[in-house]
Parts: sequence; C-alpha cells; structure tokens
Amino acid sequence: MLSTLHQTIVACRLCPRLCDYTAKIAQIKRRAYRDWGYWGRPVPSFGDPDARVLILGLAPGAHGSNRTGRMFTGDRSGDILYKVLHKTGFASQPSSVSRSDGLVLTGVYITAAAHCAPPGNKPLPEELRNCRPYFVQELELLKNVQVVVCLGKIAWDVYMDTLKSRGVITSRTAFLFGHCAEYRTGPGTPVLLGSYHPSQQNTSTGKLTEKMLTDVFRRARKIGWGR
Repeated sequence: MLSTLHQTIVACRLCPRLCDYTAKIAQIKRRAYRDWGYWGRPVPSFGDPDARVLILGLAPGAHGSNRTGRMFTGDRSGDILYKVLHKTGFASQPSSVSRSDGLVLTGVYITAAAHCAPPGNKPLPEELRNCRPYFVQELELLKNVQVVVCLGKIAWDVYMDTLKSRGVITSRTAFLFGHCAEYRTGPGTPVLLGSYHPSQQNTSTGKLTEKMLTDVFRRARKIGWGR
C-alpha cells in the first residue's frame, strides 16, 4: 500500500549525508521561518492513489518541503506548480503552504528522484540510486498512470534508468530530454512528457513560464483522459 511505502520513506536513513543535512537545516532554520517546526526528514510522496498523471521532481527544497513535509510545498517551485495544477484541474486550490492547508490533488501524484533535501539541490548518484526502489514500488502500486511528467533533466535521467533496469527500454539514446518532449517508451507503458523544472532560477530567467508549464499539464490531461 502507498501509505505503508510513505512510512518507509519517512523512516529511511540510507544516505547519511542527506540525513545530517536535513536535520541540520531543521535546527538552524531560515530567519523567515524561525517559528516553524521543520519536518527535517525524508519527504513522502503526495497525491491521488488513482492518479493517471505521475509527476517526478528532483528533491525537496531545504526550506520548502524539508520544512513543511509535503512535496513542492513552501517554496517558489511549488508556487508555480500548484498554481498550474489548479488551473488545469488537478489541484483543489492554487497554493500549497502546509500539510494541513486542505489541498487535495485529483488525478495526479507527485514523487521525487530523491526524498531528502540535498546540499545545493544536487543529490549524489548513489543517493539517487538509494531512492530509486521507492519510485519503482510507486510505479507498481499506481495502477492507473497513463502519463509520467519529468520535471528537469535529473528526473528524466532517473526515469530512463528505471525503465532500462526494468527491461522496458534497451537504450536511452532515443529519448532526449527537452521541454514538451513526448515519447511512448513501449506497449502498455505510460507516455513520457518532459518539462523544465519549475525552479526559481528557471522561472525568474524566463526559461520556464507559467504558460509553458500549463501547456505541459494540459497535454498530460489530454493524454490521460483522452480529451
């Protein structure tokens, strides 16, 4: 069950560097959040167990999800993502600020390549490998997924590695990452969509706009529901 998997993820201590970093950030905090009780642990996935769209992100933000305990919640990345998910009919409200804010996702499920906040937003290859079995279990448990949306090149690479390890594809060379890239990876497998990550760096420079991200999720809805 997904709830059991979530508990396993939260209790995970496979990556000492990440455990130390998330705990340290939770103690030091950011001045703007000094009154918050930081989550400071691996962040579980979030969303609809009957989802047709699966979002694979990079990792929790140090003062975002590592603070709130919910994927893409409490930072600029989440601000634009949830606004777009609301606009495209996947989220009950346009913002996500805490685990108790009443937000409900319908038709979509959000996970990450790494469930712990990494220093510099850069998980190490072995840390990504440690987290990959959790993602594989999610792919097996989420029976209705029709579309996988990878936010950023690292998430894309993790998904490619997962497909290759499961024998779905034999080579990654035919699947090039790009914004709005779309591939069918094999019979009976979800359609793969690529998107630039909604990081503050990408949105502030205009590399990714709200319209660009909206187009990705409108396409995901059309594929997932045939309309």
